[in-house]
Amino acid sequence: MMLVDFAAPVAASPAEAETAAVSAEQVGYDGFLAAETKHDVFTTLALVARATSQISLQSAIAVAFARNPMNVAVLANDLQLISEGRFRLGLGSQVKPHIERRFAMPWSRPAARMEEFVGALRAIWHSWATGDRLMFRGEFYKHTLMTDFFNPGPNPFGNPPVEVAAVGERMITTAGRVADGLLVHPLTSPAYLRGRILPCLRDARGGSLDGFTLQMSAMVVLGADPAARARAEQAVRGQIAFYASTPAYRPVLELHGWGDLADRLTALSRRQQWGEMAAEITDDVLDAFAVAGDAAAVAAGLKDRFGTAIDRVSLYTPYEADRYQIAAVRSAIRA
Repeated sequence: MMLVDFAAPVAASPAEAETAAVSAEQVGYDGFLAAETKHDVFTTLALVARATSQISLQSAIAVAFARNPMNVAVLANDLQLISEGRFRLGLGSQVKPHIERRFAMPWSRPAARMEEFVGALRAIWHSWATGDRLMFRGEFYKHTLMTDFFNPGPNPFGNPPVEVAAVGERMITTAGRVADGLLVHPLTSPAYLRGRILPCLRDARGGSLDGFTLQMSAMVVLGADPAARARAEQAVRGQIAFYASTPAYRPVLELHGWGDLADRLTALSRRQQWGEMAAEITDDVLDAFAVAGDAAAVAAGLKDRFGTAIDRVSLYTPYEADRYQIAAVRSAIRA
């Protein structure tokens, strides 16, 4: 059965996310996701972990390359302790301009860097769990010092699963090799999922996805009536345009023969012509990346598109969605 997670509103403060998580747990969601945009995702989830007792918690995502493996190892270990084993570490690379110009951190060969990042995390956790000497030497990261004063020891709840966000085939393959799951980007069509993502993962994992989690934040045009859906549709068109303007996501559009659309959107984004970008999203493009309708139609559409491939789903709503409609989607999927 596909599990249903609740995604905190992107702009929610840590306190607002805490309140949302308590409500999500009370109504029966399986997991709670927090993104890293305007606030630190680990601070937010620490509050959520203290305020809840059953729901799983995930960083979706934490920006890996804005940090180093040691401080992520510490943060994730502490959240696993605070939540008593309910934390899932979701990592993403972000894109080059943000890493270099927003975080002032190095960028090169992101798939190889992510593979090494996760390997370093696991080496650090292994050292804490076993007392073995820490001796990780890679191309991008070197961790060779761990004294008792800084060693928290083995985590009684084990290490959290590590899930990696990916769009391109190299990063998808990396996730299949070194992670416990894949965070599927919202700009993913059923064709891209089955034609590119799943084959890459199976190749990387020797043919089997047993024990490997696929989680997706799915874009939906949700509303109880046509007027509400019209408002939602405009916001979703804008979000699709924003994502599709990113050169790293071009392969998704190319699969559908929309490479020229990607070029136009990239050019418009560089001129910050956001309104014109949304107008480029035709009905065919919208239908490829979003499920539309009332709660029953959205739930049926999500199950039809992704029910046999995706293990966990959350709703991506870049607009103020009716919380009762969202809850009704959850109930219909779980039914």
